[in-house]
Amino acid sequence: MTKQNKQRTLRLFALHEFIQDHFTKSDWIKVAYLTDSLDLIEDHPRLLRSLDFKDDDYEGNSLQVLSKLISESSSNLYEIEHFIEAKKATMHRSVRDVPDFISTVQSREPERVITFAPDVFRIPDKPVESNILSVMMPFESRFSGTYTAIRNVCDRLSIECKRADDIWDNSILIQDVFDLIFTSRAVITDFTDRNPNVFYETGVAHTLGKLVIPITQSASDIPFDLRHHRALTYLPNTEGLLKLETDLEKKLAKVFS
Repeated sequence: MTKQNKQRTLRLFALHEFIQDHFTKSDWIKVAYLTDSLDLIEDHPRLLRSLDFKDDDYEGNSLQVLSKLISESSSNLYEIEHFIEAKKATMHRSVRDVPDFISTVQSREPERVITFAPDVFRIPDKPVESNILSVMMPFESRFSGTYTAIRNVCDRLSIECKRADDIWDNSILIQDVFDLIFTSRAVITDFTDRNPNVFYETGVAHTLGKLVIPITQSASDIPFDLRHHRALTYLPNTEGLLKLETDLEKKLAKVFS
């Protein structure tokens, strides 16, 4: 075997290895049109049938057809190589473009994946942090005791607790809020007094598939559409906040275990 023939044979084997692992019926038909070999491929008694049924003889059938295509014309080798390079590039983009799985409600990725492109936010180039709890509540001094109670629980459980006013990574506050929800393992939302910002942030958290833990000083403040979600109620006094700590510790210990 000459050196040229040997190189050609090695190229044939490399193509066949890829074709055997990745080619579909549609790919074979495309190759047929590219090489003007529709009769050879469509009329082959076993090639496409063995591919469809995943029969053991597909390996031999595909090698036989590929070898015949290349032997009939040297240009066919280049056409098939270029087609496969284009297919590899498409496969690479498809793998690269699959978004990170950021949901913390589901334990495994669902079969159906929805890609979204928001106008108001930028998707942060950050991973989900398994030990971060974010808190969505009004930025008012009368909620400082509530936030302190949450932080006390987090300190005992070695959880990193964050609120949007604890960070300043972006010039727009809502982007910081979105980044925080995006990267959190779980989100606490305080529905007390029906704060519209908290409602909005809860919707963002649910859309991102985050585990949301609602708390409130009054069950009547929870929107009707969310009343099927269990919420922790508390009173904003010393005894009530201590009870909130106890209830939250039980919940967060399970979530962050």
